[in-house]
Amino acid sequence: MKRILAFLCILTMIFSLTACGSSSTDTTDATLYGQVEEIGDNTITLLLGEMSTESSEDESGEMPSGEAPSGEVPSGEDGEMPEMPDGEAPTGEISQAPSSDSVAEISDGEEMTVSEDGEMPEMPDGEAPASEDGETIEMPDGEMPSGDMPSGGSFGGTFEAGDETVTLTVSDDLADTLADLSEGDIVMVETDSDGVVTSIEVVGGGAGGFDTAGAQATSSTTVEQGSYANLIDTDGTYSDETYTSTGDDENALRVDGATVTLDNITVDKSAGSSSDTESGDFYGMNAALLATNGAQVTITNATITSSAQNGNGVFSYGEGTVVTISDSTITTTADNSGGIQTTGGGTTNAYNLTVETSGNSSAAIRSDRGGGTVYVDGGTYTSNGYNSPAVYSTATITIENATLTANNSEALVVEGANSITLTDCDVSGNMSDTEGTSSSINVHNIMIYQSTSGDAEEGTSYFSATGGTITSNNGDMFYITNTHCIMTLSGVTFVNNGDGNLMTIAGNDASNGWGTAGSNGAQVELTCDGQDLEGDITVDTISTFSMTLTNGSTFTGTINIVDNEDGGTAVDDNAVVTIEEGCTWTLTGDCTITSLTNNGTIDYNGYTITLADGTVLSE
Repeated sequence: MKRILAFLCILTMIFSLTACGSSSTDTTDATLYGQVEEIGDNTITLLLGEMSTESSEDESGEMPSGEAPSGEVPSGEDGEMPEMPDGEAPTGEISQAPSSDSVAEISDGEEMTVSEDGEMPEMPDGEAPASEDGETIEMPDGEMPSGDMPSGGSFGGTFEAGDETVTLTVSDDLADTLADLSEGDIVMVETDSDGVVTSIEVVGGGAGGFDTAGAQATSSTTVEQGSYANLIDTDGTYSDETYTSTGDDENALRVDGATVTLDNITVDKSAGSSSDTESGDFYGMNAALLATNGAQVTITNATITSSAQNGNGVFSYGEGTVVTISDSTITTTADNSGGIQTTGGGTTNAYNLTVETSGNSSAAIRSDRGGGTVYVDGGTYTSNGYNSPAVYSTATITIENATLTANNSEALVVEGANSITLTDCDVSGNMSDTEGTSSSINVHNIMIYQSTSGDAEEGTSYFSATGGTITSNNGDMFYITNTHCIMTLSGVTFVNNGDGNLMTIAGNDASNGWGTAGSNGAQVELTCDGQDLEGDITVDTISTFSMTLTNGSTFTGTINIVDNEDGGTAVDDNAVVTIEEGCTWTLTGDCTITSLTNNGTIDYNGYTITLADGTVLSE
């Protein structure tokens, strides 16, 4: 127990030193914490602050794939660490550990010396260090404390922003890492004697839970919604009112558990910073209008504006909460600020809205952890930022008769076991080749994937489009990776103004955490029902693709199986094609597929189809 107390004392000292170091404004030979405000070619601008290392008293929920909750080590019923394979307690280095002559004082006068290499002495009986009540010490990211203990901000905690902003030059060998950062990330940087950044580590925050390479932020497990400038918690009708907010972590208007009709209202979230990006994304902190706790909110003829980060326009949170909004305008300008946002099982119904967002990670129609149900009929939805699709779905989203435009991002994204269903919509996207955190993996117009961040359940993704027009101004029309997807297309006009494929179905390099390289392929089942398709389809060897042409459908293009770029083990049935009576496939090049069932027409056009068994088909 004495050694245990000494271990705790040393940890406390390390945490204190870390917190003190982060508040220094001297940028030479320093370790600094900050929130990314701007990223240049070789510079980074940070809002400086401190990382609080106090652990939360709230227990984490269940993590994906059966992993332990973030920040807590699995322990037995008696609070002891499970025994390690050799029966010994895990040991490892503590960063910034005292030197070899440093000594931790024990209450009765005994001393415990920290070895020269920073290793802690072996604990008795193979137990992990524990507090006086027998509970194991919490470790970061749900990991067992084997090997080196993370330094600095990797312990997790809460970032507390200060008032000072600095712009730092990044060393040449780190310049490429700037592409992996997003505005809103919380980072720990180390500088040399000239104030040049020599190390960057993402320790929290993140750009709205979407496409944030390297930013595996600690997941919020406690519902934090902040405060409010105006509260309605009584049933009633409210007309011609104005609700404003300039406070930090503050809603301009919150409707809490009440049945409310709001007509001709103005809501303006004109200022106020967000202390926790995830609470803004998941729970509605800092949103202009937040409906929560089963509120039933009907909104008509409203004008809703927000210029604060995490300032989502209209936010529906939680099971039983329903927001129905019509004939209204929503405008947001800062990062992580969607137009209409639905999470935690909430419901949003939107009719004839005009929605425009300008920040990064600010989808016009947006959902996040816990998903929900979204129905949209009519209106225009426009996003202008990077990582800002017109629609980002971790929910069940159905859209009819709407115009959906992403000017600097892919148009549509489905993550995990969720869906987008379109009917007679006009969709367009224009993803950048260089900006945005997934452009280095694939440039595309529609992405269907599983991020494994915990924001969406793993399972089958669904995408359906009937009628309307879908336009890609850059890259592939579809990119599907690390998920199973069922797709149905009927009578849609596709316009590909870029030079990419119609579909790329493949694994990815896992640099964004999307599964494991070499085993994160996709499984796609496509049905074309009265659909004309044109373009090339590639399927890598760890993915599968089946296409059925039915009801007079036509396909003009090629299908080819290509090697997985990360050398993954090949699977069977990579590409299976079925052509029903009255349907036609017109080849524009040689093809390689697994198998073919043809009851329709193939126009070989001078090209060949090679099957997996070596059979070559031609005219």
